Amino acid sequence: MIEVYIDGASAGNPGPSGAGIFIKGNGTSEKYAIPLGNMSNHEAEFHAFIEALDICLKKGFGQSIVSFRTDSELVNMSVEREFTKNKSYAPLLDRALQLTKEFELFFMKWIPSAENKVADQLARLAIQKNSREEKN
Repeated sequence: MIEVYIDGASAGNPGPSGAGIFIKGNGTSEKYAIPLGNMSNHEAEFHAFIEALDICLKKGFGQSIVSFRTDSELVNMSVEREFTKNKSYAPLLDRALQLTKEFELFFMKWIPSAENKVADQLARLAIQKNSREEKN
């Protein structure tokens, strides 16, 4: 089984944002810190999920058992219910749901922040990468 820990973070709301993705399974682990530009924290959470889905599909994990873990109750509940009250998140949720259908076995689970520290650190690193990229 592949376990994918995801987190989105923003320095300000909105502000410079980043996605942290930690993938482990099959005896390996990979870490991604992806700058996202300026957006709200909730948007960053959705983007982190979409980025993680894309990475997993590109790596050929679509035929594997993949369990996504997030500390974002909003993302978890939105995916579970296939609905979000906030219409500005609807396109992000639609894209994420479209990608989840490409997995043979897709699971998502809410976890406490304390269990998502690696993804959180990666998301914060990605925020810093935003700042460096703006200066270049």
